[in-house]
Amino acid sequence: MIDKIAWLHFQDGRVLGARSRGKSVFYLPGGKREPGESDAETLIREIREELNVEIDPASMKPAGAFEARADGHASGLLVRTTCYLAEFSGTLAASSEIEEIAWLGYEDRDRVSTVGKIIFDHLRETGLLR
Repeated sequence: MIDKIAWLHFQDGRVLGARSRGKSVFYLPGGKREPGESDAETLIREIREELNVEIDPASMKPAGAFEARADGHASGLLVRTTCYLAEFSGTLAASSEIEEIAWLGYEDRDRVSTVGKIIFDHLRETGLLR
């Protein structure tokens, strides 16, 4: 099981997505937990590295956990993505391994990872993604 923490950030009914260098699919910003890290520590570190902004840990709110087959890995390997809403400070910018950031709507569902598709379905059902 791959354990990931992701940030859900919305603007005008779209969610922020990130695409790594050399990859074709988008994912929700965030990443894998390092040993001993809490969800908050993981999210703060990953978002700082990827988007060059600071997450406000006091504003973090759980938004669900989702599981699916991990893209690009041996069959049977699952990824569990735990999502959070949170406020931030700074200006969003692709950083580190991120080549592109984009505001994604439900029509972009085919451009995201397998677990991303499940998350997009949930976000549409709850009215957060148009």
